[in-house]
Amino acid sequence: MAEGSDDSEKTEDPTQKRLKEAHDKGDVPKSQEVSTWFTLAGSTLMIAIFAPTIASSLSGLLKGFFEHAHQIPADGLALRALWRDTGQSVALIVGLPLLALVIMAVAGNLVQHQPVFTAETIKPKLSKISPLSGFKRLFSSESLVNFAKGLIKISVVGALMVAVLWPHRDEADTIIYADTVLLLAEARMLVLQLLAAILAVMTVVAGLDFLYQRHKWWEKQKMSLQEVKEEYKQTEGDPHIKGKIRQLRMERSRKRMMAAVPQATVVVTNPTHYAVALKYENGMGAPVCLAKGTDAVALKIREVAKGHDIPVIENPPLARALYATVEIDQEVPEEHYKAVAEVIGFVFKMRKRSGWRAN
Repeated sequence: MAEGSDDSEKTEDPTQKRLKEAHDKGDVPKSQEVSTWFTLAGSTLMIAIFAPTIASSLSGLLKGFFEHAHQIPADGLALRALWRDTGQSVALIVGLPLLALVIMAVAGNLVQHQPVFTAETIKPKLSKISPLSGFKRLFSSESLVNFAKGLIKISVVGALMVAVLWPHRDEADTIIYADTVLLLAEARMLVLQLLAAILAVMTVVAGLDFLYQRHKWWEKQKMSLQEVKEEYKQTEGDPHIKGKIRQLRMERSRKRMMAAVPQATVVVTNPTHYAVALKYENGMGAPVCLAKGTDAVALKIREVAKGHDIPVIENPPLARALYATVEIDQEVPEEHYKAVAEVIGFVFKMRKRSGWRAN
C-alpha cells in the first residue's frame, strides 16, 4: 500500500518525451503578464516615436474634409471612392505602428516558449461547458491568484495615475484654453510619464509571474514513479523498438566489419557457410580477427576479399573453430596458433611467387 501511494505521487522530473508531448498539445509555460509587458512597452515606444507624426498626418487629412466639405460629392460611386481613398490613407499612416505592436505581441510569446502549432487547444471538450468544471475553475487556486494579481495591478495603476496626474491638477483650469498643438503635446507627455511608471512596475510583476507560471507548469508536468516506469516500458523496453535498435547496431557493425576486410592478410573459409578474415603483420603478438560471418555475410566477405586480392583459403575445420572461438578485433586463441600459423605461412610463401592471386 505504501509503495502504491508513492507511485501515485508526482515526484519525478518530467522526461523529454513528456515535455515534447505537452508542447505538441499546446501545454507550454506562459505568463500573460509578460505578453502584457511587451504590448505595453510597444505602445509606449509607438507613442514616443510615432505619435507626433500620426497626429500631424491625421489632422491634415481631417482638415481637408472640414475645409472642403462643400465640395465633396454625395453620390454613391463618389462616396465609395472617397471611403476607399481615405481608408488607404489612414492605413498608410497607422500601418507601421500597428505592425510594430503585432511584432511586440508575438515576441511576448516567443520569449517564453518555442512556437506552437496545434489545434488541440481549440478542440471542443465537455469539460469546457460543464457547470461543475466551471465552478471548480472559478474557485480554484489559479483563479484566486489571478484575482489577487488583478486587484494588485488595479491598485498599483490607480496609485501611479494619482502620483503622475496629481501634481498637474492646477493646470486643469487653464489647459482647456491652450492651443490644440500645445494641448496634445502636454497630453502626450503625461501619457508617456504614466506609461513609463506603469512599465517599471510591470517589469517586476511580469518577471515574478513568469517564474511562478514556469514553476507551476513544471510541477504540473512532473510524473509519478509508475508513469516513468510505464514510459520506459513503452520506449526503451518495447520489444519492437529494442529489435529495431538491435538491427541498426548489427547493420552498423556489419558495415564497419566489411570496411576492415581489405586490410586482412587472409580469409579462411568453410568454403560456403563460414568465413573469417585474419590480419597478421610483423611485430604483432598474434593474428587478429577483422571480420567473420556465415552464409550471406560469409559470401560478402569472400567477395570483398577477392575484390582486393586478399587470399581466400579453404580450411573448413579451422574456419568453424575460429568462428566459434574468436570475436571481432580479438586475437586468435592460443589453441589455434599452429593451424593459423600454417595458413599465414602458406600465404606469405605464395606472395613471393609472382602473379599469385586468390582463388
